[in-house]
Amino acid sequence: MTIDDELLAQAKMLAARTRRTLSSVLEDGLREQLRRAQAREGDPPFDLPVSGDPHSRPLVDLYDKDAVADALGGVTSRDVFA
Repeated sequence: MTIDDELLAQAKMLAARTRRTLSSVLEDGLREQLRRAQAREGDPPFDLPVSGDPHSRPLVDLYDKDAVADALGGVTSRDVFA
């Protein structure tokens, strides 16, 4: 196993500061990453809804503040981008 020198130095400092072994610090970090990965597996996949015909014209010009504000329901760009 190869560990970045800076990351290893930080882990050693954390171990010393918390009076734990380096192995304990690394094991806790690995457990946390595995816990997060497992939690994400239960999340439903993200679907980005789209509509309109992208071949006819751009739906909204994101570089035009007024067009974006209008697409959001007629509010002014001052309301949206204040």
